[in-house]
This record gives sequence, structure tokens and C-alpha cells, in this order.
Amino acid sequence: MRFFNTEGPVRSEDHYIVPPLSRWDLDEVLSLIDQKKYFLLHAPRQTGKTSCLLALMEYLNREGHYRAVYANLEGAQAWRERIDEAMATMVTDIASSAQIWTQDHERPQHAREILATTAPGSALSTFLSQWSTISPKPLVLLLDEVDALIGDTLLSLLRQLRAGYPQRPTAFPQTIILCGVRDLRDYRIHASSEKDPITGGSAFNIKAESLRLGDFTRDETLTLLLEHTQETGQIFTPEALDRIWELTQGQPWLVNALAYRATFKIRAGRDRAQPITVERIEQAKEAMIVERVTHLDQLAHKLQEPRVRRVIEPMLAGEWMEDASEDDRQYLVDLGLLRRDGAGGLVVANPIYREVLPRSLAGAPQDTLPRIAPSWLNPDESLNPEKLLAAFLSFWRQHGAPLLKSTPYHEIAPHLVLMAFLHRVVNGGGSLEREYAIGSGRMDLCLRYGDVTLGIELKVWRDTRPDPLMEGLEQLDGYLSGLGLDSGWLVIFDRRSDQPAIETRTSCETHTSPQGRAVQVVRA
Repeated sequence: MRFFNTEGPVRSEDHYIVPPLSRWDLDEVLSLIDQKKYFLLHAPRQTGKTSCLLALMEYLNREGHYRAVYANLEGAQAWRERIDEAMATMVTDIASSAQIWTQDHERPQHAREILATTAPGSALSTFLSQWSTISPKPLVLLLDEVDALIGDTLLSLLRQLRAGYPQRPTAFPQTIILCGVRDLRDYRIHASSEKDPITGGSAFNIKAESLRLGDFTRDETLTLLLEHTQETGQIFTPEALDRIWELTQGQPWLVNALAYRATFKIRAGRDRAQPITVERIEQAKEAMIVERVTHLDQLAHKLQEPRVRRVIEPMLAGEWMEDASEDDRQYLVDLGLLRRDGAGGLVVANPIYREVLPRSLAGAPQDTLPRIAPSWLNPDESLNPEKLLAAFLSFWRQHGAPLLKSTPYHEIAPHLVLMAFLHRVVNGGGSLEREYAIGSGRMDLCLRYGDVTLGIELKVWRDTRPDPLMEGLEQLDGYLSGLGLDSGWLVIFDRRSDQPAIETRTSCETHTSPQGRAVQVVRA
């Protein structure tokens, strides 16, 4: 029985698939190869790059005009900038791949001879030159995980490929495709001990194109999901199909992971007579986030990088990215964390990532929270918003100041502490949704617990800024209107210098919004 794949390249005999070669313009790729071009394929991790390269290799070898070989260069990463060992690993791995994929059993011995007689700085170019000379067909080399290499090792690879470029196709590969997360124009080749780049993308100025592999389209997402229905008879309700698309925006790993959990991992989903519902998809989504599955954990780990923080911190706060460079912003797009929307602005790539980012950052204060008795529940276990507000005010006065120091992003520390508190509230019995946008000056939270829905807006009062009360009330009106609510909270964190202690300045009073809604205004 086939299943949804979340580990490694797809195999049609094992996995439901969107045909890899249908995901990019094959005619364009073949034209570049026929024109003896060297080019790039880049895309975020776990979007299907390797599957596309392997499918292209199989297609080219089946057509018979070229000898195509796929090789993964990640093994050389372990050597960092020890060029001798890194180059030996690359030559050996490419030769082994030729043996595996094209039954070229002479290539490993050829590689050993080259490495025994040639300086490391030219071993790869010499190996490729000799191999191309004796090959009965022009070589096409597909090199994966190129951007796993760093510094002088990456520089040596690129320069050796550039040095051999004029000899193609009789004495060097006709085409070389480099594949990785980042576009080479954005590479900054650093020595591990230096901050300044050794060189930029000019080390590979022979590239003709940079092709980007996108996420699934809506139609491709539906095609993948419906393969399960065709094979097992188990249907996805229309609402479940819509929800998968909404949550993932077609990110291939997320689509497969949600569907796999809903159909194979959750016990109720294994009953093929039962349809996959929206509730099942929500259950799968929440489990993925709580368990911090590898894909999401890798993204969360990136939040500690300074260039990521320079973008994500102001985005979560709704502020402008004053300190983030174009390279910083493009890096997050290349990682797949962000995307450019139709108007050209930056937004988080999909709702699941939008949930993961602040939840991961709130993990430290959440882990250090003191034990809190659930005083916000009624005798029937339903949520009482008035009691919840009183519990938060008491909690903030007592624990706010020390907990602010536990957060990794100082500028949004109050937001993270409040979210940590609310996660304790909804743990196991509700959900907490977030909305934020660059330049809005706010973060919106929607707490759902049983039949209760609570809309909360967070704003910050900083030095030199006016009191954000009126702006917050107007913005909260729009948010509550979208939720269909006639009341909510506006929490204003006072981050101005020389303010009284938190336990002194924290207060709450009721205001009426411009559209007549009752708003609890918390000044914290």
C-alpha cells in the first residue's frame, strides 16, 4: 500500500506523488541542457528538489542523448574548509554515483587514480575532464546540496567548475546543475573564522539561469490527496481538502505530513470507511506542532540566527524592518519561512509556520512559568473570560518582570510571556491563533475554548510614541468584526523608560470602541 511521503525523495511504487517533472518547465530545462548551459535549481528544504533531480536524470538517461548522473555533495560538509579531504569526498561520491545510477563500474577506480596523482585544488576538474573525454555521450551532472559547503571548499568547487567550462562538452560536462536552498547570487562565501565574505556569486558567473522550484499549486495538492482516495476509497470531505490547502499553502512536506497523520497515524483515520474531516486535519496539525516534528523544529532552530531575528522580531511586533537588509529578507524567502504576497510585501509562508514561529519563541517563558491553578474555569469546566482576565492581571503583577528576561526576543518579550500564559490556559482544551503583519503595530490573538471565543489585541507603547489607545481601539474593532464578536481585550504593554514597576503600573478599565464594542483595556 502506498502512503504520503515525508522522508526523502518520492518513489512512485511506495508513495502518492505529484509527478516531479510536472512541477517545473521541462522544455526550458531541456533547452538549457541542449544549449550546453550551466544553471541552478533552488528551493526551500523538503519541497521536492532531490525528487526532481532524480526524475530528470532518469528521463535524460532513458531518452539516450546524454549520460546524466545525480550526486549529493553533503558528505563533504563534514570537512568544513579542509579542502583536501572535502575534494576527495566529492570526487569519490560523484564516481560512486556514476556507478550506482549508470552502472559505470570503472569510475570509482578512475577517481582513486586521480586523487593519488593530482593536487586537491584541481582534482575535481581533472576527474570531470578525463571522464567527459572518454564518455560515449555528453555528460550532464546534477549536484545536490551544494550550499551545504562553506568557505574555501565551496569556492574551490565553483572555481574548478568555472575553469573547466570552456572545454565542454568534449572535455567537460555539457551541463552542470547546482542545487540547494539558496540562489547562488545570494551566496556569501565565508571562511568559518571570518565575518567578511571571501567572494560572492561571481565565483560561478558562468551560470545561465536560476530556476526556483515552487510549492504545490492548489490543483497539485488536490491531485496528491485524491490519490489516497482512489487507492483506498477513503474520502476527504470538501472542507478538509480546503483546510489542508489553507493551512499549508501547498508546502509539499506539510501537505504530505498532515495527510499522513490524518490517514495513517491517527487511529480513527485508519478506518477507511470513515471520511477525513476538518476536525481530523486540525488534530493532525496540532499534534505536529506540539511534537515539534523535525521539519518544524529545523525552522524553529533558525529563529536563533541574528539575520532571522532581524526580520522575524519586528514582523511579530507589527513593526517595520529597519535593521534587516535585503539579503536578510531574501534568506528567509529562500528558507521558505516567508513569501512575497501578491502586493509584493513579506508574509509568513503559511498558517502552520505562522503558528510555529511565536509558539517556539514562547517556549522558554512557558517552560519557566510557575504552577498556575486554573481559576478561570466555571464549575462546568467552561471558560470564564472575567475570571481569566483577573487571573492574568494577578499573574502579570507577580511574575511579569522576571519572566520578561527569559524570552529570546527582547522587543516582543511581553507578547511572548502573555502567549505562554495563554498556552497554559488552552492546554488540552482549546486553541490560540495569531495574526500579525509588518507595519501594523500590533499582534492579534484569538483564544478559543469550548463555546468561548476571545479576541485580544496587543500593542506596545514606546518612547517618543503617543499613547496607542485610540489606534488600538480602532484596530480591535476591525479584528473583532472579522471574528463576529462584540467585545474583547486590548493589552497595551508600556515599554517606555523610567516607568513604575510592573506590579504598580498594571491596571484594567473598560472602554467603548468607536463601533460601540465593550473593550477591556489592560495597561501592563
